[in-house]
Amino acid sequence: MKRKTKIWLIAGAAVVAVAVTGAFAFSDSYLGNNIDIEEVLPAAAATATSSAAPGGSPSASPEAAGESVAGEQLNGSWSIADSSKVYFSVTTSRETVNFVDEAVSGNWTVDVDDPSKMQAEGRIDMASVDSGNGQRDGHVKGEEFFNVAEFPQATFKASSIEGLPQEWTEGQTYDFKIAGTLTVRGIEKEVEFASRSAYRDGQLLLSGTTTVTFADFGMKNPHNVVLDTENDIGVRLELVLTK
Repeated sequence: MKRKTKIWLIAGAAVVAVAVTGAFAFSDSYLGNNIDIEEVLPAAAATATSSAAPGGSPSASPEAAGESVAGEQLNGSWSIADSSKVYFSVTTSRETVNFVDEAVSGNWTVDVDDPSKMQAEGRIDMASVDSGNGQRDGHVKGEEFFNVAEFPQATFKASSIEGLPQEWTEGQTYDFKIAGTLTVRGIEKEVEFASRSAYRDGQLLLSGTTTVTFADFGMKNPHNVVLDTENDIGVRLELVLTK
């Protein structure tokens, strides 16, 4: 009897070992990060400092800046260019996994003389969310998560844009805030993007970050016996705007 019990214990341990090993192998292929975030603004600009212009906080070094930018170059209607991207990032107990969406569109109205007239709205095609893993992408686009079949787009509409200066310099990076409504899966969430922007070569470059949770949009954070997933979802805008 003792021998049979021992055999069953050994068999049970073997089954558990195989299951855990399989879960690790599955996690390696299913949860590994394949997407690097591409920033439209140089990373070095975020760490350098210079004296702030009235109403804004430039973060680029004076050496990186060029000539003054006229108001008419900034003010007016801008469109989100095809090279723009939106990223979602989820952190597991092993690493951070990034998703990218390159199907981004929208329009901005800029008025550096009267911030109350500034407007911004954007859309992304949720069917274009990509993590470099087709099996994982199909899962997150399914009913349990983004439910792309029923909610094909996610949108953002700004309610305020604050902190941009009236006077700009070519290549200078300015810190500011964008508050507004992010809608995913038909659920609205008020968010604030900590943002940076620069005017360069006739384009407005904008980078912004915010954090939401799975629960904000009616989702449960994914996990398995091997990995835990944090509740937070990082959202990152890397936009190029053209007139």
